[in-house]
Amino acid sequence: MKIVFMGTPDFALTALKKIAEKHEIVCVYTREPQIAGRGNKLMKSPVHQWAEEHDLLVRTPKTLRSLEAQAEFRDLKADIAVVAAYGLILPQPIIEAFPKGCINIHGSLLPRWRGAAPIQRAIEAGDKKSGITIMNIVPALDAGDMLLKGEVSITEETTGESLHDVLADLGAVLVVRALDNIDELQAKAQKQDENFVTYATKLDKKEAKLDFSQSAEFLERKIRAFNPYPAMYFEYQGERIKVLRAEVVDKQGQIGEILEGEKALIIACRDKTLSVTELQRAGKKKMTIKEVLNGFKFDKINL
Repeated sequence: MKIVFMGTPDFALTALKKIAEKHEIVCVYTREPQIAGRGNKLMKSPVHQWAEEHDLLVRTPKTLRSLEAQAEFRDLKADIAVVAAYGLILPQPIIEAFPKGCINIHGSLLPRWRGAAPIQRAIEAGDKKSGITIMNIVPALDAGDMLLKGEVSITEETTGESLHDVLADLGAVLVVRALDNIDELQAKAQKQDENFVTYATKLDKKEAKLDFSQSAEFLERKIRAFNPYPAMYFEYQGERIKVLRAEVVDKQGQIGEILEGEKALIIACRDKTLSVTELQRAGKKKMTIKEVLNGFKFDKINL
């Protein structure tokens, strides 16, 4: 089929590569280059870079609401559009532009975790499973009929990064399967049960500061969910220290108190304690707590 692909980050790129093995990509839509890095240089998205390297037509409109942008989209005369973490809202004329519609690769088992950060929110909430839903796009947020699903387990070792990578691979496999069987799947598309809808709010850096008045179990999940970005942290003697891994220990202490800082790093929470196992000091690489404590110790203070 002739396909328009719309996506921006690495999650989307995994699917684009897989689709391009079987189908003709007539155009790639992605977000415009953003200023990033220490040199404040314009950086193209992962999808943009790969598409250009493979001589694909790339467009980076700021909006799809203009009549001109919508006409350009229709003029591609594709069969279907595939969307994965694109970053722009699609107006109705875009959704209806092609005969086989517009489908999306979403990183959750809908209707649970509609919204911007389904991968991290599933881990944070303690869900035992996540997955991919291939669905039709409609104007309402992630509310379209479902075409295909795939499920994965969330374990006590799962991080935001590891779940992202697993779901990116699964999404690529499922979207190709969906494209191969699109007419059959559209005929049997399932509506979402609105009684089970939850929303995965966008990640906010303000959430990343560890609040030890919360339970150790919740903070341990959040540490994994926010690893590697935006990374949970605490401040110690004016230094911001990122916590990348931790374990729950059945001890009690005053909230925020460092109970042990020489042989381990154990911090009291509202309920039980956190034993930090991997962290990253400012300006340094990530290290195990054993490596850190070889030349550094934490005073027993209240954070």
